[in-house]
Amino acid sequence: MTSSTPARTALVVEDERTINDALAQRLRAEGYTVEQAFDGPSAVDLAASARPDVVLLDVMLPGFDGLEVCRRIQAARPVPVLMLTARDDEADVLVGLGVGADDYLTKPFSMREVVARVAALLRRVERAEALAADRPAPLEVGAISIDPGTRRTTVAGEPVHLTPTEFDLLLCLAREAGQVLGRDRLLREVWDWGDAWGSAGAARTVDSHVKALRAKVGAARIRTVHGVGYALEAI
Repeated sequence: MTSSTPARTALVVEDERTINDALAQRLRAEGYTVEQAFDGPSAVDLAASARPDVVLLDVMLPGFDGLEVCRRIQAARPVPVLMLTARDDEADVLVGLGVGADDYLTKPFSMREVVARVAALLRRVERAEALAADRPAPLEVGAISIDPGTRRTTVAGEPVHLTPTEFDLLLCLAREAGQVLGRDRLLREVWDWGDAWGSAGAARTVDSHVKALRAKVGAARIRTVHGVGYALEAI
C-alpha cells in the first residue's frame, strides 16, 4: 500500500490471543488498520461499528461460532471473509462457503499466505466494483441469467443467492460457456492468485467452491473434466 492510499481495515476474529496478535501485527506491518475480536458477539459488534473491508474469521469461537458470525455479518453488509479453520474436513469447508465465506485457510498457515489471500480478496472487490460501474449486459447460459452490474443471478427465473466468490466463479465460467477452464486459470481469474499457489490445497479451493455452486445452480450444469477443470453447460 502506498501512503496516498487510504488504509484498509481488517477485522481479525480469533480466540487464541497469540494467533490473533500475530495476525494483527503482520497486517499492521503491511499497512492495514486492524481491529481485533476474541469471541463471536464482539466480532459482530465490531463488524457493525468498524465496517471492515475484510474479515479474518476463526471457525471455533466462544459465545457463538464463526459460522454464525459470518451469517450475521453478511446479513448486515456484504464483506469479504477469509475463514480460518483447524479442520480440513470438506463438510466444514462447504458449510463455511455456504454462509458467505469467500475463501478459507487451514491451520497451520504462513503469515505470507494470509497477507496474499487478504490482498487478493480486496483486489477482487475492487474489480467487481469497477465492473458494476460499467453496467455490462447480462449473460444468458441456458436457464441461468447472470447480471454482472447488479451481481444478481436467476435460474429458470428464480433468484439464487450466491456468495461473492460463487458469483465470480459462475461469471468466469459463463463468459466461455461450454469451454473447459482449468483450475489454474480459475485461480488466477476468480481468486486473483498467482503461480505461488500451484498446490493440492489451491486445487481443492476451486473444487470446494464448485461443489457449493453446483448445489445452487444445479449439478448437471457444471461439467467436470477430470484432471483438467470445469465447464458451464447451457441446460
